[in-house]
Amino acid sequence: MIQTVLFVILTVLAAFSLVVLLVRTAYCFVIGRKKKITPKHLIRLKKTMVFFAATMILNAGLVTVSQLTASTPRIVDENGNTPENSIAELRQLELNGRKQWISLRGWDKNAPVLLFLAGGPGGTQMAAVRHELAELEKHFVVVNWDQPGSGKSYYAERIKNITPQTYIEDGHALTEYLKERFSQDKIYLLGESWGSALAIFLAHEYPESYHAVIGTGQMVDFAETERMDYAKAIEIAQSKGDTALIKRLIANGEPPYYGDDVTWKSAVYLNYLSAYMASNPNIQNPGYNTFRDIGSSEYGLLDKVNFLRGIIYTYNHVYQQLYTIDMRTDYTKLEVPVYFFLGRYDVNAPTVLAEEYMQVLDAPDKKIVWFEHSGHSPWINEPVKFVNEVLSCFSGSTIEQ
Repeated sequence: MIQTVLFVILTVLAAFSLVVLLVRTAYCFVIGRKKKITPKHLIRLKKTMVFFAATMILNAGLVTVSQLTASTPRIVDENGNTPENSIAELRQLELNGRKQWISLRGWDKNAPVLLFLAGGPGGTQMAAVRHELAELEKHFVVVNWDQPGSGKSYYAERIKNITPQTYIEDGHALTEYLKERFSQDKIYLLGESWGSALAIFLAHEYPESYHAVIGTGQMVDFAETERMDYAKAIEIAQSKGDTALIKRLIANGEPPYYGDDVTWKSAVYLNYLSAYMASNPNIQNPGYNTFRDIGSSEYGLLDKVNFLRGIIYTYNHVYQQLYTIDMRTDYTKLEVPVYFFLGRYDVNAPTVLAEEYMQVLDAPDKKIVWFEHSGHSPWINEPVKFVNEVLSCFSGSTIEQ
């Protein structure tokens, strides 16, 4: 937080000094042509230049230090001690020639590996998972991956070159790394929202690498989801007499959207639905703790900026590439067990689509686990039950409530 405050202060000072520098430079140019410039004018101009340069250098140094010192906290027990065989790492890997970051956290390095796939595309939940699902670290080596175009991996690939296949290829490469490093034949997958779709893609392509898959906030048909979300937002707005929002939605037209403003058009109804869920008294712990997450130690100052850039730019580029996908026709047979963790009040990813998908899905084992006090994010809304259900599906054991 101190680094962030200093960064903001230095940025404001740099911006202010730049304005002053431009004004004084223009002034000196004008009076210089009239031959009225004096040494005093030049001294003031020089001081402003030095001050601007100093703020920029200090800011660059601050950003560099913050990136180099970013880390994930050590594992500690109830007495503040670190278990002897624990792991808490923040590591950069090269996956198919693309440099990307992962965090690895667990009380026992020999525990099964669980790879968490964040929502988005373009989202990073490296810190959020540590905060919300720390209990899983007692049972698994929990791996969080900042996918290309998100958070710490924002520069892994040029945004314009990222496709869904990019994530499949790099997800497979990461899986192979984890299998080799921890000497395991298979790992577990847990995907949230967009990550739930990516988990299905990976399990479909490489079933030999995964024990089982959990999808939460399960995405099924991307184009249909957007149309249903748009219609739901209009329905809610009409019931509340929110004519301003209705006008904005009508002006944007029905999705799916294409082009450079997908993020902003989608945000009109997605943010409205998120606010609607947050106000639902039946949903526990509604909403993300964005300020806590973005301020976490895993992210340097540049990562914090890219935390937001990924949500805007990567999402905009990649999401419109997903509109042709419908799990109900494209991924009906999987060779691994599949479990959907669905919030009863999820209006972001309509649960009716996940129910339809489950009906046609052919898998060794499958089921829907309902979370009666959740919206789109059961892992945040009901984290204790979520962990218990993960253990029930993945390892047949439970933790104490």
